[in-house]
Amino acid sequence: MRVAENLNRALGWLLESEPRAYLLGEDIVDPYGGAFKVTKGLSGRFPGRVLATPLSEAGIVGMAAGLALAGDTAVVEIMFGDFIALAFDQIFNFASKSVSMYGSRQPLRLIVRCPVGGRRGYGPTHSQSPQKHFIGIPGLSLYELSPFHDNQALLSEILSRAEPAVLFEDKVLYTQQMLSGGTADELISCDIAWPGVARAYIGEPDASDCVLIAPGGMAHRAMRAMRTLMIEDEISCLLLVPCRLYPFNLEPLLPVLARAELTCVVEESTSGGTWGAEIAQQVHRRLWPALRRPVTLVHSADSVIPAAAHLESTVLVQDATIVHAVRKALRD
Repeated sequence: MRVAENLNRALGWLLESEPRAYLLGEDIVDPYGGAFKVTKGLSGRFPGRVLATPLSEAGIVGMAAGLALAGDTAVVEIMFGDFIALAFDQIFNFASKSVSMYGSRQPLRLIVRCPVGGRRGYGPTHSQSPQKHFIGIPGLSLYELSPFHDNQALLSEILSRAEPAVLFEDKVLYTQQMLSGGTADELISCDIAWPGVARAYIGEPDASDCVLIAPGGMAHRAMRAMRTLMIEDEISCLLLVPCRLYPFNLEPLLPVLARAELTCVVEESTSGGTWGAEIAQQVHRRLWPALRRPVTLVHSADSVIPAAAHLESTVLVQDATIVHAVRKALRD
């Protein structure tokens, strides 16, 4: 099953199991089914609860947050994650605060879905990874789609917290196969080692030279880098892929991070105030006496994202970017 199909099935499960659940977004009803076809077929099955909206991200998220505050469950699809900036006020000043600013905790079951990332030639305003702009907002959880994590379980986990969340979905993942059978390919094994954290590894995971921590959109590039490092340099890597980016529970990962020669956090966002920097700070604070080397950060270049493929590849993180960073860090 492809990731988009798995997500579509999960959304169908949510609408079927919760009569007060709504799915809102631009062009999400049939026959179009959304810009990336994730909602295809759902409006026919659930008329009146899968709603096409006007082109106003602030209006869509504000309406959805109001539904959630009134006790409903609301899922919003932002057509391109870049446009979530237009709904920032509704998320930052209304939805996230409404959980706790009325004198007692109020459940607010809201998920804002955001297709993000480049490698599709969509250019500067349709290819960004804006995760870092939402780090540290009280009452707001951040998640990222992954080929390892079943989306029905993911939606269930998000909604069980009864607080607003943003779910980032790397667009390139939609057409990829789910990786839940124990092996990613003939060389790499994978499993869910801790709640909410998948791992991929070559050989023995507890004896890796380098631990890579990366969100789901980076998983395939990280695995290609792992393969290259093992074959060309005999450097073994363990890849950890959390589905929940923030708040991030580092506790169960501390033993494996303490044993590794190097910890490397990989993300597609541009540098400065990023999720990766937040993770690195936590690792340094918790493991400073045990760390053999500083935590390495890998991120995209400080640039807008070109539409031309040969230029886009020089800006965004590639598997070769990860390989170079790991080699350099272990050599220094």
